[in-house]
Amino acid sequence: MKREFFTPLPMWIATFFSSTLLYATENTNVTKSKDWIVLPYVFSTDSTGFSGGIGAIKQGLLQPQTTLVASVFGGIPQKITIDSQEKEKSFYGGFLSFSNLKLPYTNRTFFSFMGIKSYFPKEIYYLDGSNNSKQKDVFNTSGNSDFFNTNFRYVLPLAEGLDNPEGLYTLHDGFAVNRKGYGNGSPFVTGRTSIGLKTFYQSNTSETWTSQQSDQTSTNTPQWNTNGLRFYLEHDNTDFDLNPSRGYHFMLQYSNDFGKGDSLQSWNFLSFKYNKYFNLDTFSFTKQNVLALSLWTGYSFSWDSNKEVFQDIDAHRPPLWEGGRLGGFNRLRAYDNNRFSDKAVFYATAEYRTILKYNPLKHNALIPVAIDWFQVVAFAEMGRVHDHYDFDLLSDMKYDIGLSLRAMVAQLPVRFDVAYGEEGANMWVMINQPFDF
Repeated sequence: MKREFFTPLPMWIATFFSSTLLYATENTNVTKSKDWIVLPYVFSTDSTGFSGGIGAIKQGLLQPQTTLVASVFGGIPQKITIDSQEKEKSFYGGFLSFSNLKLPYTNRTFFSFMGIKSYFPKEIYYLDGSNNSKQKDVFNTSGNSDFFNTNFRYVLPLAEGLDNPEGLYTLHDGFAVNRKGYGNGSPFVTGRTSIGLKTFYQSNTSETWTSQQSDQTSTNTPQWNTNGLRFYLEHDNTDFDLNPSRGYHFMLQYSNDFGKGDSLQSWNFLSFKYNKYFNLDTFSFTKQNVLALSLWTGYSFSWDSNKEVFQDIDAHRPPLWEGGRLGGFNRLRAYDNNRFSDKAVFYATAEYRTILKYNPLKHNALIPVAIDWFQVVAFAEMGRVHDHYDFDLLSDMKYDIGLSLRAMVAQLPVRFDVAYGEEGANMWVMINQPFDF
């Protein structure tokens, strides 16, 4: 069984701190502290080895809904081979994020940014991630992985966006209160609707990969750089975005790298996500039962599989960490991170989520943070990537099933997922529900 704990770290931190779920909360039990929160942590992955770090969090800096986060991290040395020489290298890096700043002279325009600089001694890439590719066809390398993203979001003056564009909630015991009349309303008439513009930049380097560019000499350390813009429309019509019990949520997003600056090549990708939640009857031992469904699909119009910009890299394809990809801690969790990738993608999942009445850690003086509830989840997933967007995309699917134990820790869901598929099993420790953002 493969084990991935808080991996890959840049994506884990990005998911944790840059998600649109970050918002200021008003807890009815606890007076909100204005002090800094300092959190040490440890993790272990194949890419990083045994590692640790320390993070600092400051909520409500400058404005009630903002969150500032900074972190540094590093790992113990690992032996790797570079240019036929064995060397010792360590994982290291740093992270900075500031989210949901309401811009001056505006009422509903918000700005966020995040950046990471990191080095991985052992990284895994599936250059051929087609649906019929083999798990053993993997490329191992070491190198840097850096990115910097920004997000400009405008909340439309509709429904909840009129009175609560910041997305402030009141929580009690891990549940949003005064939300019985919310969720399942008419699209754009109820709920919160946003339009946005994101900028992205990422640079990945390889120390152990020799490739031949079509019209240039070989290079020992190619860089896969990408930068561009994302345009999106998002509509949240749920009762509580951190842990919905009813309603729906959808997002339409278009990403485009124009091939400018140091970008390896231009590419584009259009995606659509739809989530639906059904509040079910409870049992004598449960507080909440929910059926959660999600569908995600997308297509890259630019991808040209008849040409290559580098060996094994098709022309105008999205990078391995972008576009239509499956596998990892959010989609097809039994498979390695970004295990499958191609021009077109389809994914669907169902989760049965039940929050237990039993909570032995609710008022435990030895626990430094509040643990409001425990949730047990059974899930099934299916998905496929393909080189055409047609009905074949719905055939020869990859499947997995799994179980998850989740908890509301310091007003944020934390999950431990175990999933099993045809290539074995994977375990993930992660934060946030897998498709609620």
